[in-house]
Amino acid sequence: MDELEAVLSRVRERVLPEPEERERLRETAATLTDRTREAIADLPVEADVVQVGSTARGTWVAGDRDIDLFVRFDADLDRAELEEYGLAVGHAVLPDGHEEFAEHPYVKGSYEGFDVDLVPCHDVERAAELVSAVDRTPFHDAYLSARLDDDLTADVVLAKAFLKGIGAYGSDLRTEGFSGYLTELLVLELGGFVPLVESARSWHPPVEFDPEGHAERTFEDPLVVVDPTDPTRNVAAVLSAANLARFQHYARELLAAPSEALFEPDDPEPLDSKEVRAHLDRRGTTPVAVVFDAPDVVDDQLWPQLRRSLDGIVGGLNERGFDVLRARAMTDAAGARGAAGTPGTSDAEETDERDGAGEPTRAALYAELEVTERPTVERHEGPPVAVRKHAASFYESYVDDVDPDTYGPFIDGDRYVVEREREFATVREYLESDAASDIALGAQVEPAFDDRDVLVGEAVATLAPAFGRPLREFYEPRP
Repeated sequence: MDELEAVLSRVRERVLPEPEERERLRETAATLTDRTREAIADLPVEADVVQVGSTARGTWVAGDRDIDLFVRFDADLDRAELEEYGLAVGHAVLPDGHEEFAEHPYVKGSYEGFDVDLVPCHDVERAAELVSAVDRTPFHDAYLSARLDDDLTADVVLAKAFLKGIGAYGSDLRTEGFSGYLTELLVLELGGFVPLVESARSWHPPVEFDPEGHAERTFEDPLVVVDPTDPTRNVAAVLSAANLARFQHYARELLAAPSEALFEPDDPEPLDSKEVRAHLDRRGTTPVAVVFDAPDVVDDQLWPQLRRSLDGIVGGLNERGFDVLRARAMTDAAGARGAAGTPGTSDAEETDERDGAGEPTRAALYAELEVTERPTVERHEGPPVAVRKHAASFYESYVDDVDPDTYGPFIDGDRYVVEREREFATVREYLESDAASDIALGAQVEPAFDDRDVLVGEAVATLAPAFGRPLREFYEPRP
């Protein structure tokens, strides 16, 4: 424990904001709040402004530059007016800002070097009465602010730095990791960062925490943290089983061999074409890639569709005997185009931490295969001959077949069998066929998929200039 505390002490010095940084953020937030109040005064309706998120609670990691301001309108204000007045305030405060859209539009911009979200919401009495998802955020802020003391706040920052370091932080649907709000609730519930990792190393999912003991429904997620402000909601619903397992793995590693490196994000260099070919030679497998234009949607819409499409492709490949060893969806951008969930909230805060974030223009469904060519014929078994009715139907279906590529029907063991021409003997034939488009594709992926390129074998090395980083993550995976 002495070694662990020494490591954590050094990490605290690096990740806890200095007083000067805190003061600069406080002054900037105060200025923006005053400007927001002035803009609200020009509206024909009543409203107020509240700062939310990690920078409001002091739980941000040094260097983060986010300020989240919510403009709260009367709960009875209709959605169209909320959007109109909310955008008017946003553009008045951030004249160079731009509009983004989640459940409703909001204004995002920068001011004095800080990234600012100015979001309209309804001022509801209870989180359970929300009109849109953003309405619950002020309740999250109030709940945590009333319970986090200085020590727990410092431990929250440690926890966030740790989750960023192991690649499991961010509630966007690309990452499927720990949100800021979830991280803070877990530190609060377990009583600190060290108690959290000590507990996590022994979790046997599903694991459930209900801070207020008020859950009104059951959940089937691997980790359940019932929202203390909304008894019907699991704060960890977005968290994937893989990221929960990753957290457990590195919790054990931290406790067994404390290291500051676990708190430092790994930003791998992209693979080049030569390195891709070296991996292919070493592995002896055959990669395939289906490449197409990435739909022009935000990441929280794009990635679920890519994963659904990948599942369809993998299922189709396995069904036809091409035996997928491993697969993943990729885009040619290092980062995200923004989460389409809850803008600037404690749920979605600090989700886009990847350097070089940009808009993807191409997407790839990438798979590594054990088999890429199958025999021209395939075996098709009928029922046992003794099962008279079904056996006779099978036999009669093929007995008059004049196709020269069909063998049988004949008896093998106790059943009828035919050997017929395989629909697709090579993986390229399948991936370029209409059958590959018949899988369950994402709605916006489907039209782009029709104009796809199929790469097989060493041809995938040509993807390295655009997809080098996800290719390195594929061929050099970490826990």
